[in-house]
Amino acid sequence: MIPYQVCNRCVMDTSEPEISFDENGNCNHCTAYLSNEHNLALQSDTSKKEDLNKLVERIKSSSRNSKYDCIIGVSGGVDSTYVAYLVKELGLNPLAVHLDNGWNSELAVSNIQKTLDNLGIDLYTYVIDWHEFRDIQLSFLKASVRDAEIPTDHAIISVLYQVAAKENLKYILSGANSATEGIYPVTWTYGIADLKYIKGIHSIFGSKKLKTFPSTSLSMKDYYILLKQIKTVPILDYIDFNKEKAMQIIQNELGWRYYGGKHYESIYTRFFQGYIMPVKFKIDKRRAHLSTLICSGQITKAEALEELKKEIYPAELYESDREFVLKKLKLSETDFAEIMKLPIKSYKDYPNSKNYFEFRKKVVPYLRKISLMH
Repeated sequence: MIPYQVCNRCVMDTSEPEISFDENGNCNHCTAYLSNEHNLALQSDTSKKEDLNKLVERIKSSSRNSKYDCIIGVSGGVDSTYVAYLVKELGLNPLAVHLDNGWNSELAVSNIQKTLDNLGIDLYTYVIDWHEFRDIQLSFLKASVRDAEIPTDHAIISVLYQVAAKENLKYILSGANSATEGIYPVTWTYGIADLKYIKGIHSIFGSKKLKTFPSTSLSMKDYYILLKQIKTVPILDYIDFNKEKAMQIIQNELGWRYYGGKHYESIYTRFFQGYIMPVKFKIDKRRAHLSTLICSGQITKAEALEELKKEIYPAELYESDREFVLKKLKLSETDFAEIMKLPIKSYKDYPNSKNYFEFRKKVVPYLRKISLMH
């Protein structure tokens, strides 16, 4: 048993099974974040402004014959809403894309509608086949892995690529950013891009054939990137992205409303992160988010520790979400109790493409050097 330890600099702790600490008690996650020379969140405002101006020109140049300039994903959350606001401020005309996986909260739907109406942005919504998706989500719960949210993330990315290719657009502007999400242990979430992992778990625990689930194989991803020249750009890294300031702006300018926690705009995400992760896996995912905010200078460690003292899931909301989630997944209380008691597994226990991704990390710099990849 590893003795409990919290990082001296951030709030990551030994609930991350592969965490390590240096002689000063600083963990490998914040050390890697702060020493990454490619971390755009740590670059000067002047440098980022110049890069942003060049990026906007490239986007406009790439879309001269198209109705839209770029694709943006929207979920009703802070990051994607601010991306919508930002791209309009930059004079771009995006097409917004939303994946409806059946778990949208009413507040998320309201946020999306108000944002796009106020900004005059067109919306394309992909409604997932619920029976297939329910089968995938149940498969991940039965697999007893921490990565139960990745089928949604994989489907979102796949739909964004599909729409970009169909509209012949070269840029997907993502709400992912280093300022609030730069620290994220692979042991807590692995496999967003790993279709072999998703299909592997589903083939073991699923009962339905997947016919329409939006997916992107490794070869298909290469097709989008290398042949269609589609680039995914974390545009919030090109500005001094401050979460609190961003929330104030979208609340005042767009009538957006906060939903109480990172990615809590989805009812399933709220239940998984607010109950299953801390109760079954002993993981409080707020630690990764708050540690990133510490490293990007948005809060102090003392403020992060105070935030962690707050309840992760308001009791009344938990009770209503639990009833809703179990009913929608058609799980009895006994079924769910059995799932919560299953031995904990990881991606290493199932088919995956981890070795390929490690190889790709070494090859990509060379491909970029010879201009085959951006």
